[in-house]
Parts: sequence; structure tokens; C-alpha cells
Amino acid sequence: MPTGVHLRDARQQLFDAAERVLLRDGPNGLTSRAVTDEAGCAKGVLHRHFADFDAFLADLVLDRAAQLERQAGALRESVGTGTVADNLTHALTALFGPVPVAIIPLITFRDELRARLRQARPGGGITILAEATTAISAYLAEERALGRITADADIDSLTLSLVGGGHLAFADREREGGRERDREGDRDPGPPTTEVVGKLVTAVIAGVCVVGPVDCE
Repeated sequence: MPTGVHLRDARQQLFDAAERVLLRDGPNGLTSRAVTDEAGCAKGVLHRHFADFDAFLADLVLDRAAQLERQAGALRESVGTGTVADNLTHALTALFGPVPVAIIPLITFRDELRARLRQARPGGGITILAEATTAISAYLAEERALGRITADADIDSLTLSLVGGGHLAFADREREGGRERDREGDRDPGPPTTEVVGKLVTAVIAGVCVVGPVDCE
């Protein structure tokens, strides 16, 4: 690999390279060498910008979490518009895209990375799930305040069901040698369809929908 390639925006290009490696090879394949090889630069470039590889990974996760914050903003802006089911379906599809889903096991299996994320974001190391939880919970609370879901709706339970179910729906694949497959065969199933996510959402919120002009469905 070339050792003298100049990276105009080194941090972002290294992040993008790490994302490609993570999606292709999974958490076990994400090493500093794999990242710099993918970016086409010398290994020393990464260490000129980050204290060590865990520092790099922590900044990568926080950068991607910031992107989720922007997607969460779109969910907040949808409060009171469209239907609750559609808004949640679109939000889960965005929040659990391929990169966030791939990052979660990376965090889970790297103790030092979790520790650094807890320092950067007090309250928990699984930053991606925390962002999704905060976004869904805030949205449901605002819809409850508007009367679009029942006043006695348990926001915490609904959020747990939506985030947990959404994560399982998008992450329910095994990865072998960078190749995703479903749990029942070798075919690549791809992400769940909007219809599948919609059915999950509808099942979770069915008991709290307010029937009328602002129906959830």
C-alpha cells in the first residue's frame, strides 16, 4: 500500500475507511492496519491524529452518534404530523441503518472503547442505542402531550419495545468472513423492509393509539 498519500481531511477519510472495513469484515476485522490500508495511507497517519486505536474508535463512534442526533431531529420535527406509526417506522429505519448496527457489537466487545465512551458521554457506553432510546422516548412523550397516544401510555416500556425490537430486526444476521446471512440460510437477506418494520411498530403501539382524526395508523 502507498505510504505517502496525503489525506486532505485525514480524520474524516479515516472514519470513512473504518466504516467500510466494519461493514465488510465486521468488528474483528477492524484494526488500525486495516483502516490505514483501506484509506491508502501510512499507518502512522492514524497515530498522528489519535493517541491510540481506541481513541480513534471512540471518536468514530461519537462522530456517527452525532449523525444519529441529526436524524433524531427529523423525528422531533415530525411530531403532530403524518401518523405516529409512519413516523416511528421511518425513524427506526434511519436510526438502525447498517453502520449503527455494525457499531453496536464493536462497542460491546471492546471494554476500553466502552470505558472511553462512558467518559465522553456519562450514562452509558452503548452510545448508538442511547441515541436511539433518547430520540424515540422524546418523540413518544411529545405525541402523548398532543393526545395522539393515550395519556396513560408507558413511555419507557414503549421505547424499550421499539428500540429493542428495532435493533433485533436489523441485527438478526450472522456475519461470517465479512458476509452477512440470515439465521436460517446462506442468502443475504438485506435489511428488513419498511413493511416489516411497520408491522413491528404497529404491534407495539396498538394499545395506545387514539382513534379518530389523529389516529396512530
